[in-house]
Amino acid sequence: MDTSLAILLTQDGIVTGAIYALLATALVLVFSITHVPFVPLGGFVTFTALTLVAIQEQRTPLVAYVVMTLGVLCFLLEVAGAWRSGAGGRAVLRAAGQYLLAPAVLSALAVAASRATVPVPVGMLAACLLIVPIGPMIYRLAFQPLIDSDPLTFFMLSIAVEVSMIGMGLVLFGPEGARTEAYTDFQLTLGDLVIPGQSLFILGAAVLLTVGLFFFFNRTIRGKMLRATAVNRTGAQLMGISVVRSGQLAFTLAALIGAICGLLIAPRITLNYSSGLMIGMKGFIAAVVGGFVSYPIAALGALLIGLLESFSSFWMSAWKEVIVFTLIIPVLLFRTLHGGDGDDTH
Repeated sequence: MDTSLAILLTQDGIVTGAIYALLATALVLVFSITHVPFVPLGGFVTFTALTLVAIQEQRTPLVAYVVMTLGVLCFLLEVAGAWRSGAGGRAVLRAAGQYLLAPAVLSALAVAASRATVPVPVGMLAACLLIVPIGPMIYRLAFQPLIDSDPLTFFMLSIAVEVSMIGMGLVLFGPEGARTEAYTDFQLTLGDLVIPGQSLFILGAAVLLTVGLFFFFNRTIRGKMLRATAVNRTGAQLMGISVVRSGQLAFTLAALIGAICGLLIAPRITLNYSSGLMIGMKGFIAAVVGGFVSYPIAALGALLIGLLESFSSFWMSAWKEVIVFTLIIPVLLFRTLHGGDGDDTH
């Protein structure tokens, strides 16, 4: 292997690792706050990318009907809860705005974008806004009723949600793979190294999103609320912080990160209805490397996975997935022998 090829593979591994790092960050966030190993996160990647393809091809994004259906189910649960607790009509109106009006408006915007020739950023925004609400809706329907369950129960439930999303994706998008056109034709040339503009776009977006999350957690009330819930749920409740709202916000942020990752890789690789499982699992491995508590270690693990995947694709492409997933064995062995959970960096 010559130097130019090694640099090219390293570049590809770093770009891929940046995507996995974002997913790992979302997984650590959700687990630390709700104890849910959010396996279906990869589904948000493929749903967003394929929705953007539908909008660009001026096809109605069928996922809009799923969003509205989930909204109706969540609204009915909220009404039933308000009736049992004796809450007033204000709670019902709030639920109607959150689960009926907002999904309907976002779905209408996505459908309108698919009926006209819109600029690429507008299509990206419409696809993202349509997919993100699915996150808190899944939390409301599947996880909130079992809020005090153990992680094993949540893991099994996450697998069920992932299987449901794969089946839904087949119905909504069909079996064929698709990708969007490149967002830019720009290339940065540094000597013998040529860096595609798409790679720079991914790295820049990853850095901006990471910085944004840092300021959110350290400079905003809601961010500090999430940090408090992650450190000590009981203490947070005693201070008046709602664990339910923290869970909803965590799932919303995770869905947003997953949707942004879908937009970033949509022109890079061909995705189909089941691609999210493999993408999400690699982010999951990175989160395991960080013990589901350490954001920096999870990010480093994601970069390692990206590099390992890139070089193994060149040397042993048929064994690429086996090599990547085998990484979890020594990590689990190390954590089992040392009996630690990793460094808590909240």
